[in-house]
Amino acid sequence: MGRKLPHTPSSQIRTALRRLWLRSRERQAAIKRDKYCCRKCGAKQSKAKGKEIQVEVHHIDGITNWAEIEATIRMFLLVDPEYLKTLCKSCHEKEHE
Repeated sequence: MGRKLPHTPSSQIRTALRRLWLRSRERQAAIKRDKYCCRKCGAKQSKAKGKEIQVEVHHIDGITNWAEIEATIRMFLLVDPEYLKTLCKSCHEKEHE
């Protein structure tokens, strides 16, 4: 068994973000808007045996700031345990008041 890292690996962050994207309302709205068809060639998504076609959603401007996104997640969410404390639900709610 491998050793435990002191922090969440970058690959795990990217995997979680990809899962979020694949289930997002924005992605689903784009697919629905385009009626499950490729906007370039017009191919329609199909699950018919022998004619399987999958459509994907592409960011027009691309995502070029993965390092910045990961750094922001590490800065505000995946912080050192020194900056975290365990609270019950009631006390946690009071902290946010």
